[in-house]
Amino acid sequence: MLEDKDRIFTNLYGFQDWRLPAAMKRGDWDDTKGLMGAGPDAIIDAIKASGLRGRGGAGFPTGMKWSFMPKEPQPGRPSFLVINADESEPGSCKDREIIRHDPHKLIEGALIAGFAMRARAAYIYIRGEYIREAEVLFAAVEEAYAKGLLGKNAAKSGYDFDVFVHRGAGAYICGEETAMLESLEGKPGKPRLKPPFPAGVGLYGCPTTVNNVESIAVVPTILRRGAAWFAGFGRPKNEGTKLFQISGHVNKPCVVEEAMSIPFRELIEKHCGGIRGGWDNLLAVIPGGSSVPLVPAEQIMDCPMDFDALRDLKSGLGTAAVIVMDKSTDVVRAIARLSYFYKHESCGQCTPCREGTGWMWRVMERLVEGNAEPREIDLLLDVTTEVEGHTICALGDAAAWPIQGLIRHFRPELEARIARRRSAMPVAAE
Repeated sequence: MLEDKDRIFTNLYGFQDWRLPAAMKRGDWDDTKGLMGAGPDAIIDAIKASGLRGRGGAGFPTGMKWSFMPKEPQPGRPSFLVINADESEPGSCKDREIIRHDPHKLIEGALIAGFAMRARAAYIYIRGEYIREAEVLFAAVEEAYAKGLLGKNAAKSGYDFDVFVHRGAGAYICGEETAMLESLEGKPGKPRLKPPFPAGVGLYGCPTTVNNVESIAVVPTILRRGAAWFAGFGRPKNEGTKLFQISGHVNKPCVVEEAMSIPFRELIEKHCGGIRGGWDNLLAVIPGGSSVPLVPAEQIMDCPMDFDALRDLKSGLGTAAVIVMDKSTDVVRAIARLSYFYKHESCGQCTPCREGTGWMWRVMERLVEGNAEPREIDLLLDVTTEVEGHTICALGDAAAWPIQGLIRHFRPELEARIARRRSAMPVAAE
């Protein structure tokens, strides 16, 4: 259980002003020069020691990712930090709250992280639908420049650093790091083949690291309070605090900061007032945003909410967008709706994804009505495995996993629908 004194995002709900004077009262920009004075390598070592893993979904160790960047400046090839504020994962809404109410945590984090990676500038790529959030972010960046916290001799550190805010146009695929780089360069947002990886050849062909908003926003607090403090929360290799976004059939949906590895039941009881209709009414949970497989009620009840525990359940923490479904949910229709989403958002570059997402959605639509043969369930599962892992980016996996989770845990429901339709056919004919 996380105590109030340990919360990083103290203005998550916007009870205080987001502007610079209020942010400084909350501790932002406090001796930023001193934090940077430790030097780039010491900052990276501290982030490694803290156990921070990427908060955008994949959970890759943040400090290790930073260490891939070149240590020596290369003539004509400056390094860049790109911050992913695209947040298009259905169910995910944490980065929006950070930008809306605590933007200076992100901007200060961008300066420190950029300095640690010897980056020339940071680009914050924010999704097009976040209109009010973008307005706040533009204004907060202007405030930081006016106060001398960005630009030449940023925060009196002797380091020159710029932050640019770039608005996307609402494509889910641009949340993939290389598609985001393509979009930033003014090209269609289509993922690149890897290698080369962005740390070698990224934005404008220069070394680049792409990080999630939450991953960057927590950095100044980790450095101020110490890596050991942050590593004191959660299980080994799942350290720190985390923003959980809980939606669906709970009594009080919310975004809340909690310690990693908090049991699911405790998270819901403490912050959401329990499941709508009681715990016996819980059907299933999608624990990490729509692209991870659902987990049935009996498996997730007492599961620690972290990367490894959910991976063991053949699901994932993802962005910690917890979508709760009670027994009133038509779970087949819910997954069919997600299938439509991934069909719609596929960039069409890879054949398995371009053709497979549409085919899977059409089969799912028929399964909703029970208008299929029993053998088609296994055929659908087979096709998901042919799409999964055979595309340039992970959108193919994201389209396949919800269906795989449905078949793994709710096959009897699919079979019952087919049987019901078959038994109804002769009656309808008479």
